[in-house]
Amino acid sequence: MAKKATQPTTLQPPYNFDDKWEELLENKQFIKVFLSDVLEDYIIKQRWYGGKASQLKYIELAEYFRIQQHGEVYYGLILEVNFTEAFYQHYFLPIAFVSDENFAQDDRILPISIQDQEGFIIDAMNLEAFRKVVFERILTALPKDKTRVRYHKSELFKDCQYESSRFMGMEQSNTSIVYNEKYVLKFFRRIYADRNPDYEMSRFLSDKKDFKNTPAYLGSIQIKDQENTNITIGLMQEMVENQGDAWEYMLSEFHKVFSNLEYKKIKVSKLPRTEDFGRLQIIDVPPEIIDWVGLNVFTKIQTLAKRTAEMHIALGSEFEDTAFTPTHFNGDYTVWLKNRLLYQFQNRLNTIENSLHKLDGLALELAHEFLDKKNEIRKRFVNFDWTKLKGERIRVHGDYHLGQVLVKDDDFYILDFEGEPESTIRDRKVKQPPLKDVAGLFRSFHYAIYATIFNNIELYKQEQAELFEAGEILYQYLKGVFLGTYIIKIQEANLNIGYNQERIFLLKYAMLEKAVYELGYELNSRPRWAVIPLKGISNIINN
Repeated sequence: MAKKATQPTTLQPPYNFDDKWEELLENKQFIKVFLSDVLEDYIIKQRWYGGKASQLKYIELAEYFRIQQHGEVYYGLILEVNFTEAFYQHYFLPIAFVSDENFAQDDRILPISIQDQEGFIIDAMNLEAFRKVVFERILTALPKDKTRVRYHKSELFKDCQYESSRFMGMEQSNTSIVYNEKYVLKFFRRIYADRNPDYEMSRFLSDKKDFKNTPAYLGSIQIKDQENTNITIGLMQEMVENQGDAWEYMLSEFHKVFSNLEYKKIKVSKLPRTEDFGRLQIIDVPPEIIDWVGLNVFTKIQTLAKRTAEMHIALGSEFEDTAFTPTHFNGDYTVWLKNRLLYQFQNRLNTIENSLHKLDGLALELAHEFLDKKNEIRKRFVNFDWTKLKGERIRVHGDYHLGQVLVKDDDFYILDFEGEPESTIRDRKVKQPPLKDVAGLFRSFHYAIYATIFNNIELYKQEQAELFEAGEILYQYLKGVFLGTYIIKIQEANLNIGYNQERIFLLKYAMLEKAVYELGYELNSRPRWAVIPLKGISNIINN
């Protein structure tokens, strides 16, 4: 008896389905084709996909829900991407069906025929009609939305209508849409089974504490998953007109500073030094330093210090919402901190041992110092005695650096409160000493100084070693002027960040943590820049 021909397990292109678009996600055959045969190839090419360093194993559809209005239906998908290394990540992907060949020619996911109508499934964000629906759903949100897809708006978001929308562009992990050139809706692509910290912090600072130097919270989109957990999909904020971020601004200013060495015939060896972690007002900065650096840089650092202090004062002034009430150091926090940092330190230690062949010059010298003093560095992380610390812990920015700050005229606006990319969502919400944010900013100053040197090395007449020496002098004064303003503002508001020695201990601790964190990225991505975190580590363990 002849063998019966076996049926193919998957459909072959072109894909044809008899279901209505509104019912397509209930078709198991479509789900199988979409996830297995199509989506893997699509997702790994997307800028927002964060799993490029790992081996994708398979994709599952964790959740799907409708985003709709007046009969217009789009789907929001929550995709569970599983990796061969035995972990997974979740991503948000909204999809639309279009029959017009002119739509999303470069961003089509799947050619498909639905009830004999040929077309394409695309990322819905490419479709203006979808962007308009989302805008209008937030604008018309009910005060207490109890549906599965929950739209929310603040009192500030009113008296407007949809006019236009466009991609903001140049983002990595999220996709932001600019509406009416006035509002920005950030869609979170990598998502977590909890409210996003960016949503929580933005709404708290703007809505509850009226902190003016962050984009005003206007609305959000949350969904309830099958386990009744809130998941943040989108965050709507005002668009702050700006002249770029503080990173680019400081690079430009620091280039003038280093150019002045030649222009003003400054001898670096003769420049006066200052105390590490001292507190300076501009009047305390020696005239030779003012002449070299210029007054503008120091006044901007003071303004940034003031805004940072105001952010922390707002975050430390809550006594009802337990997610934001200040708390003291304790044993649980210490165990959490040490376990986290020792794991990270061991990871970086392995990386540097395997990367010595990539380094030369000062970077190689500092790498050997790192390895020689590994036990001392490890001991620094272990020596965290919470019983000696009198300050308070609060919710903090968590990934605070110059790239998270916008420049507007002579002021600064703080944004992007998602937290450190490598951290879990739970870790990002742990209350920390506010000086952790200050330490992150100081590490960013250090980076900006060295990036200026590396980016313009051919333009400067001095040897690299002399430029590094000048950079370290500049760095000390920037820290001193920042602390001079920041600590006064904090103390005026009675936010307890500890006594002087405690503050210096916490700053050094957090800066060492940040530099060790940075080291892994630089060794893997751009070894030439590994000298920056290595120098930061050396500064701390030798002072």
